[in-house]
Formats: sequence, structure tokens, C-alpha cells
Amino acid sequence: MSFRLRVFLLLLPFIHAATLPPEFADPPSLQVDHVNPLIGNGGDTPNGSGGMIPSTAPPFAMTRWVAQTRENYVSMTPYNSTDSSIHGFQGTHQPAIWMGESGNVVVVPGSGDVKSQFKDRGMEFIEREAREVLSPSYYAADLDLNGGTLKAEQSATSRVGHLRFTLDSKTARDPYVLIEASRPSIITSTPTNVTYPEGQAQVDASRRQITGYNAERQDWIIDPVSIHEAASGFKGYFCARFDRDFASYGLLQNGTTLPADTVQVQGPLVSAYARFAPEDSDNGSLTVNVRVGVSFISTEQACKNVDNEIPDGTTLEDTARKTRSAWAEKLGRIDVEGAKSDDDLAVFYTAAFHALQYPYEQDEDGKYYSGYDNSVHEGVSYDGYSIWDMYRAQWAWLILMAPERVPGMITSMLQDYREGGWLPMWKNIVGRLVQIATHADSMVAEAVAKGVKDFDLDLAWEAVLKDGTVPPNVDYEVRAGLSTVYADKGWVADDIHSESASRTLGYAYDDYAIYILAKALGKPENTTDFFYNRAISSSLVLFNDETSYMEAKNADGTWAGEENGWTEGDKWVYSFDVAHNIPGLIEKRGGKAAFVKSLDEFWDSGHADFGNEPAHHVPYLYALAGPEYAYKSQERVRLVARENYNNTDRGLSGNEDCGQMSAWYIFSALGFYPVDPVSAEYVVGSPFFDKVTIRLPSASEPASNRTLVVVAEGAADKPYVKSILVDGEAVPRRALDLTGGEFTIKHPWVAGGATIVFEMSEQPQGRGENATGRDESEL
Repeated sequence: MSFRLRVFLLLLPFIHAATLPPEFADPPSLQVDHVNPLIGNGGDTPNGSGGMIPSTAPPFAMTRWVAQTRENYVSMTPYNSTDSSIHGFQGTHQPAIWMGESGNVVVVPGSGDVKSQFKDRGMEFIEREAREVLSPSYYAADLDLNGGTLKAEQSATSRVGHLRFTLDSKTARDPYVLIEASRPSIITSTPTNVTYPEGQAQVDASRRQITGYNAERQDWIIDPVSIHEAASGFKGYFCARFDRDFASYGLLQNGTTLPADTVQVQGPLVSAYARFAPEDSDNGSLTVNVRVGVSFISTEQACKNVDNEIPDGTTLEDTARKTRSAWAEKLGRIDVEGAKSDDDLAVFYTAAFHALQYPYEQDEDGKYYSGYDNSVHEGVSYDGYSIWDMYRAQWAWLILMAPERVPGMITSMLQDYREGGWLPMWKNIVGRLVQIATHADSMVAEAVAKGVKDFDLDLAWEAVLKDGTVPPNVDYEVRAGLSTVYADKGWVADDIHSESASRTLGYAYDDYAIYILAKALGKPENTTDFFYNRAISSSLVLFNDETSYMEAKNADGTWAGEENGWTEGDKWVYSFDVAHNIPGLIEKRGGKAAFVKSLDEFWDSGHADFGNEPAHHVPYLYALAGPEYAYKSQERVRLVARENYNNTDRGLSGNEDCGQMSAWYIFSALGFYPVDPVSAEYVVGSPFFDKVTIRLPSASEPASNRTLVVVAEGAADKPYVKSILVDGEAVPRRALDLTGGEFTIKHPWVAGGATIVFEMSEQPQGRGENATGRDESEL
């Protein structure tokens, strides 16, 4: 189904949520108020809406806290807006819908008989549309508990969840709060494939505290096999600290309450609970606060995280204010003028919110657990790297908006290399054996090309060079096939290796990234020439001149079939997957007109699946065919935005993938996109707003004098770009050194705080042959 924002009714930023209470709206921030945490949450299929959750946590938080309406696993997140009950409040480390949970903890309020199993503990929403409050820093809902009302509230810091439960007189007669330490764990995306990871729960009533851990890691099945017993010592630890004395307590295993003198239990399916005496008040209600620290190091560290982040005496309002301030600091740097509706603002600011969550912090007090060697190390660490996705645009957004984080994120990847042998491909506790190529090479090269150098450049070069020259031992790790046909002939053989065609094209781009990095670091000419030549030749080695599409090859050079060898795509989209060699592809296609015709066929015949990342750069390729075709990029970008993003719970057409879907929207709204990320240039599209002002942060200091201003007067009704001025200087229509084509924006202009003025038009500019502009009402 296609969505066009203009035909939607004008809605407030929150689709069905109640108004944020004034005490939780401090500091004031219109930008944060426009975030709709439900965007990308409510689809009925795993790929149907984005796979996001309305969590409360600061930017890049280690743990995100969310109301639990479902049991999560690979292809299922813990909250879905279509559900009617809450079963607890979960501290989750699931970084994306197609990745699994690791070391979660669930807090469950209740009354009467203790209910530990998920199916038994559901509490129905009461007047959900009026009483459920969703924001990045505060969540609240009224729930039906045994015929009474439980008000549940939640906020969080990076490593600590803060929950407050208020029970009315009906529910406060025999109240408890249960901590689920270990649960049935679903492996892969098959709900019947259940394991029972070990857990532990321990009660210390004198400290009003429940501690424990679990060893749940739903992704263990795709561990790197070259790492012996990867993350075999992993545990997610917790420390739940309450604000009132326990009237009594208990422990359960497999739903059965253990003897009354039990203070510790270890094994599968374990929980602990504390009961509380009702307050001595006229209405007989009860309020319980619990702060839950989470750690990958130890229970002691989990408790220390509580002390560090939400010390004794901190109110829920204090915690929410701290987290809201963190979001206001980031999102408040961006001012948008000339939006068509509040919906447009909600989509934009929610995209910025989504794209500043990953990778997430993994270090605690200057230390981190490494799953590669099951040891604790000193230093900074991050997790949740969806590298095959985020290298395309989300990384570019982080370089702009979180420059203080980027050196640490690269350092974390280098620690993965040092401890695990390779830069990560998809890190979730350890590197996963999913997706293809070594796009961490691109991320390092892009960062250096854009001036980021506060990390170990020598170690980075060592790691990237290994990716490009040393073959792995198994098919699914890093550059599988490097030791066979690719090294000699330039392609990965389909009769030897899986996903061969996508690997070939991915390796070609990563070779180009290594070339860019080698040049920046002053490496010898023979090194730069080697990677450049292989990058260019391998980019087109799969092009079948007879069909004009890419096609996998066998080791002997015979074609393997058009349907073989692809990763999350097909011949249609991968035939444009040569971002670093568009001139060569244009020539192979038979010239500009033929290339543009092939793009039209891709879009108009229904082959474009924009919900998956390989298509993200394709709308911009018209512009790279030449200035006379740029208007087609401008049309396609507008249409893609309208059809794939909207201010509803189904407001993303594909998985968010740790911010990449949103990063595409952000850059496109600004009017330019990093088609070839390591080039440090952006291809012009069609800006969405009259004016966007971004007060750019600095890597070394909170304040910055660099302010990027993008002006496009009348953009909402004028989709075509007539001319561009950067700080008053015209940007010429010219050919680029490697990509060839239309207007481009250089990264130093953007990062330096330029004023970029787009002159917009209602009519296409410089049409090529056979051009037919679209009705602007479609755009």
C-alpha cells in the first residue's frame, strides 16, 4: 500500500497517545515533542512497518526500556501497537527486529497470586488513547489489574531503568513486583524453537534489592565459528533496587514458588518478587519505585550503574528530565521551517530520533565485556552495529550529528578486530555471520575522508588491509571467496560460495573504500593502485552484455543464472550497485539515455523494493547520468518519501535497520544524499522544507559555531531544483571525477556550516530526451 502524507488528516505528533504531563515536558523542546515513538511499530508482519519500539532511553543507550506486549525474538519486537495488554516492562538489548535478544530483564507489577509466566500476567490497557503516554523520555499507561487500576510509569538512563507503579485501593491489598530473571528463549524466527537459558535470582531484603542474571543470547546460532566458544561466558546481569521495605518476598522456578526461606535460585525459568504493605492513606493506594541497573560485567557493576546514573533520592521526574535533556540537546539543534503539516515534522524528527540510537553503549565505568574472549577490558565499547545497512547513510548522519561518538565507535570496532580477528560485519554482542562484505572498511574510510582521526589509524589500516587481502576460513565470514576466484579473476564464484553476486559487488566497493583510506594515509602507490584497479574491474565483471543486467558467475566464467547469488535483493536492484563507478555502468548500459531508461524500467515496472537497503541510493542515480536528467532524481526522491514514510504506526515501509531507513529520509529532506559515502560528497535531490537550520556539534566541545543552513523557499510545492548557491557561490553543473553528473554538495561545506540555497521550481529543469515531468500533486 502507498501512503501520501498530503492526503492524511492533520494529526498531532502522537497518533493515539495522551498529552505529556507538564512535569515530564521539562526542558521545553518542540523538536522532542514532535517525535512519534510509534512510527514503524504496528505492522502485522516482521517487514511490514519498521520493527521499532516506543522505548524510553537517551541517545545510544545500552538498554532501552519498553512496555512488553509480546515475547520478542528474531523477527518479533517486545511491543506492538496493535496489542491490547502489557505483560511487564522490559529492558531490552534487541538492536533490530531481525536480530535477537541478549540478557534482557523484565519487571512485572501485580497483586494477589504471583503470576510469573508471560501468558498469565497480561494487564489490559484502560482508555488507551486517552491514557497511554509515549515519548523518548517518559512512558505511562493505566492498566486493569484485578479489576482495579495500576498506573505504570517508566523512564531510563543508558544503563538503568526507572519504573514507578501506583496501585489504587483495589490493587494495593496484596501488591508485589516480580523480576523475571530467565525465560523461555525463542531461537531464530520460529516460535516453537525454544531453549531455556540459565538464570539466577537473589533477594537481599535488607538492601531492598533483587539481583541476578541470565545467559540468554538468541543469536548464538549465528556465532562466528572461527572464534572458539564465542561469548560462551556472556550474561546479562541486573540489580533491582526498590524504594520501600519488603513485607515479604519469594522466588519461583518454572512457575512454582520455592520454600519461604529461599533467598537464591539458579537455573532456567527463574524469577523473584517482593511484596509491599499498602500505604497508610485515606484511599489505601500504594506507590512503588524500582531502579533496575543492567550490566554485561557483573551484578556488582549493575548495582554500581544504579548508583552512578540514578542514585538514591532521584525521582522519576528527575530521571525523565535528564533523558529528555539529552534528546533536546541533539534534536534541538535542528530547526525546520515551512513544513506542509505537523505530520511532516513528526516524520522528520522521529527519523532523527531513530538515527541516533545505534550503535549503543556497551562500556560501563570505563570497562566492557568482550564476547570474543569472554574477558573484561578497559576502554570504550559499542554494540548493535548493523553495518551492511548503516554504512550507506546512517554513519554519515552520525559523523555530522554525533562527532563526539564516532572515534569511540571506530575504536570499538578495532577492539573487535583485536579480540576477534576481524572487523565486525553485524555486531550483536559479537560479530554475526549474517549479510555480506566488509563495509566496516567503508565506515573507517568515510570517517577519515571526512576528517575524523581521533583513533588508532595504524591499527585501522591493519584491520582494513586484512579484510581486503586475507581470506577467512569459512564461507559466511567477512570476504568469503577472496582466496578462490575473486583474487585472480575478480568475482566470487557462485558454484563455490553463497551470495556470490552480492559479495562480488560488495567487495568491489570495499576495495574502493580501502583505496580511499590508503590515499588519505599516504600509503605506497602500488597499494592504492592495486585496490583501485580491483575496485573498478570487479564492479562490472558480472555485467552480462546480452541481458544488460548483473548476473552471478561460476568459477569457470559461465553464467550461473539471473536468480542466483543475491543478498536481500535481485538482479534488478544489484544491477545499479556500483556507487563508485557509475560512469562505467552508464557506458556498459549503452550511454546516458539507455541508463536512464533502465532506471525508469526498474521503478515503473514494480521491481523497486525501497524497504530494503540496496535500493536506497538508486533514486539519485538519474542525477549522475547528467544535469539533463536530474529532475528525475528529484521526482523519484519525493515519491519515495511519500510512499514509504508517514506519521502512523506503520510509517516505515521496511525495517529501520538501526537508523538507515530514517537516515535516508533525513538526508533526502535536506536535499542531498551520500550515494558514494567514502567520496565525501552528496548527490543533490529535492529538499522538502523551506529552511532547515542545524547547529552542528563538535567532537571536542558541546558548543559549536558551525551552523548548516539549507534554504529551499517554496519547496513543499516546488519539487525541482533550478540552481544552488553555497555561501553565495554558484554550484556548477559539472562532471565528477568518478561518478559523473549533476550538482553535488561537498562534505566540507556541510560540516563547515555553509548556507546552501536551493532555487526551487514548479517545472523540471534541463530535461533530457523523452522527458515527461510528473504532475506536482503526486510529489
